[in-house]
Amino acid sequence: MSVDAERRDNEMISSSSSGLSGLLSSVINAGRDILARRRQTSMVAPSSDLLAKSTQLIHHRGEASGLALACEVVADYQALDKSNRRAFFEALARDFAADREAVIAAAERYKEDASEVNLGALSRAAEAPRVKLFRRMNMAPEATPVLVKMRAAMIEDLKALPELRAVETDLKHQFISWFNRGFLELRVIDWNTPASILERIIQYESVHAIQGWNDLRSRLSGDRMCFAFFHPAMPDDPLVFVEVALTAGIPSAVAPLIENADVVDDAQRLDTVVFYSISNCHPGLAGVSFGNFLIKQVVEEVGKRFPKMKRFVTLSPVPGFCRWLAKQDTDIDLDEMRSMARTDSAKTADARRDALLTTCAHYLVKERHDNVALDPVARFHLGNGASLHAIHWAADLSDKGLHQSAGLMVNYLYDLSSIEENHDSYFDQGEIATSREVSKLLA
Repeated sequence: MSVDAERRDNEMISSSSSGLSGLLSSVINAGRDILARRRQTSMVAPSSDLLAKSTQLIHHRGEASGLALACEVVADYQALDKSNRRAFFEALARDFAADREAVIAAAERYKEDASEVNLGALSRAAEAPRVKLFRRMNMAPEATPVLVKMRAAMIEDLKALPELRAVETDLKHQFISWFNRGFLELRVIDWNTPASILERIIQYESVHAIQGWNDLRSRLSGDRMCFAFFHPAMPDDPLVFVEVALTAGIPSAVAPLIENADVVDDAQRLDTVVFYSISNCHPGLAGVSFGNFLIKQVVEEVGKRFPKMKRFVTLSPVPGFCRWLAKQDTDIDLDEMRSMARTDSAKTADARRDALLTTCAHYLVKERHDNVALDPVARFHLGNGASLHAIHWAADLSDKGLHQSAGLMVNYLYDLSSIEENHDSYFDQGEIATSREVSKLLA
């Protein structure tokens, strides 16, 4: 495409987007006028009560006035303080739940006559009114990120208010639909990316903290790359991102990757793509899977750019290991292991070190919950079809790495020829693909 043609396309997209925004604003303004007139004539009772407005929104039929009312509900929710926000959540759980008697009656009708009509009636009865409320709130401009933050707040309140579980689960199910893979856009994050997005990358990095702008620039230069998923409803706010390094061979420690200290003079020696950090950006989207799509798409994208790469691996933390190990009856002294890791950069042979590696292999492969790996990072990569390739001693000597895993890190190998087979074996038979090295530890 020529530069002029590309410029024309961008101008058309910008014009179209601007026109749509202007049309939406016009509809909302018209809706506000309609609401104001109805309230003046008492056709719709005026109310500053968020719950009353929410009920009105669920039953509202007018398109323009409904959109204006959705804007009011979203704005009123954002204005709540923490105490009133909790009260609103409790009302969603209590007063906006499915009608138990209506569900039972619909189920009885379906039991007597299993027709499509009765099945549809049962489905409608079982859907809580708050689900319709969430959908209608999402009509308002910029409502999606508000709802994402709403669920994050609910998750924070679950310990004190376990009755909110049904409400946040309803929102989660909406997000699974709204954030469908088909809506996600993969973008390369580089030094030319807008500063507002780069600031968010620094803020959201949850595996290996980014120490300011110089650190970020190092992670985006040379043989380092970053890829992120975005959604049209949150175009300047990444959902998940992965940091990538090109290396000569499989790395066994994270510091050289982060510090960009393993620069290879001869580009011909680069043969490995390493995913060394994957960060989910929004707590309100917990349980909505993006990372598996991200990894596979980045494998494809990097493979096109660098066709000579021989392998795709991770260098991953083991975040649940020390917490699990502390509950086991073993002779392993975690404080001693951490002290050894700090001073044993040469990784010399030691029976205590070997015992820790063996125990970690057992934890990653044998310890399960609902027949999937107990460790969350292992569960993610193994579920994607990766194999457990290697476990490294003294690989992450940061405070976080020592606290979570006594400095251990793991390579998960993404072998393109066996990803799907590994995935099926993991979920169907509970089998985990391991390298010969890991199998020796397990033996």
